[in-house]
Amino acid sequence: MAHTQYDQFLQDATTCEPGSEFTLKPDALYGLYTSWCHLTLHEPRPERAFWAAMRRRIDPGANGLRMKGPAAADYILSSYPALV
Repeated sequence: MAHTQYDQFLQDATTCEPGSEFTLKPDALYGLYTSWCHLTLHEPRPERAFWAAMRRRIDPGANGLRMKGPAAADYILSSYPALV
């Protein structure tokens, strides 16, 4: 499989703890993706395309995903402006 924008996003901006009950919620995951796109100068794809791609890559249930890196900081600061 080719290394896609979505694969790069998951590698750069998430970490996975297999077996963990932690789940990165859909709104947060897409928000993290848009922050990652902003920082890496990628054009964000529509949410429908994002979720179609994610269904092939992650379990929508307990996916064990956590945020990491600069995109996580950007997403958190954008989501909670009172922190700035």
